[in-house]
Amino acid sequence: MALLLLVLLLVLLLAGAGFVLKVLWLVAMAVLAVLVIGFLFRTAGRRGARARRRPW
Repeated sequence: MALLLLVLLLVLLLAGAGFVLKVLWLVAMAVLAVLVIGFLFRTAGRRGARARRRPW
């Protein structure tokens, strides 16, 4: 009986971890989309022009 409860607990933990990892993956993709959109449509800099990317 105890072994059955341990196996059931393990199954519940793995199922919960899978759900959490899927949610975290979706959150990471949303953050990446926001960063890409922010990079493509950034606002004007101090001089009124788009800021140049400097390698240093």
